Amino acid sequence: MPPARTKSTRHRAAKETSKAPAKKRWVKTVTTDSTHPPKDLFTKSAPVIARSLASKKISPKGPGSGMRMLTYFINRAGKGLSAPRKRELERAKKLLHERMEKEKQKKAA
Repeated sequence: MPPARTKSTRHRAAKETSKAPAKKRWVKTVTTDSTHPPKDLFTKSAPVIARSLASKKISPKGPGSGMRMLTYFINRAGKGLSAPRKRELERAKKLLHERMEKEKQKKAA
């Protein structure tokens, strides 16, 4: 008769069969302090988010900087975003992208 498994051996056996090791989260290493969007900006409507992130006050390097902030926020929030909130943020990205294209056309003309 084989020896009975104790709690510690069952735990170890379950641990050994896990799929993959935990991944390190890259966002923990981000330490930028270049811009400061207003508190709760990403909870507002898409046009307000896009307009704010395109402003020189929040994105001194231009709307591209605002786009990076928005993308970073979406990536950082990950699975914690509700579907409607994610749609609104993606809509803000689209509006911000359109604004960037307009500015690019103005500079080219």
